Amino acid sequence: MTSYERLLLENKAWADEKVVEDKNYFKRLSELQTPEFLWIGCSDSRVPANEITGTSPGEIFVHRNVANMVVHTDLNLLTVLDYAVNYLKVKHIIVCGHYGCGGIKASMTNHNFGIINKWLRNIKDVYRIHREEINQIRDEEEKTDRLVELNVQEQVMNLAKTSIVQKAWLHEQRPHLHGWVYGLKDGIIKPVFEMEAGTHLDPLYEFDDL
Repeated sequence: MTSYERLLLENKAWADEKVVEDKNYFKRLSELQTPEFLWIGCSDSRVPANEITGTSPGEIFVHRNVANMVVHTDLNLLTVLDYAVNYLKVKHIIVCGHYGCGGIKASMTNHNFGIINKWLRNIKDVYRIHREEINQIRDEEEKTDRLVELNVQEQVMNLAKTSIVQKAWLHEQRPHLHGWVYGLKDGIIKPVFEMEAGTHLDPLYEFDDL
């Protein structure tokens, strides 16, 4: 049996188990999606949103990319954000990074990663902004972990700068924004940054016609 065939077999076993527990499980799931949360996480296979939060399918709307970035030219991210905020009416958006992130580590080097450089440049910008603080840290692992935290903070700020979030803040006082970091070594999520709905930004980023 190949590895991908094993995935299909495990899927069937999982589906059968769910039906035994609740015969209407999939019928109910297929008819309704009302998540309270949008999760913007890293693509890293070790950080599955549902599993590490103990939630079930349907409870979290998920978007993942390398290093959990919120890039204003990323149409994929903006489409997910617009759908989550304006159609699903989520109350909370969580940006969740993780310690030991490969994308963060790569961004701190001068290595040429080819096309990946274009994505990593967004993280390098965060490093540049906070370079003085980060470079005072001697231990390389601690330095990387601090950039992970600061990157999460900056991505939450990037969310707040979008007209999608600002419009929802103005008219519906939601969603609240949260910056979290997951620990691969202990499985614990650490909150590192929060923004309540309606938080004022630098006036340069606040729209006057929403």
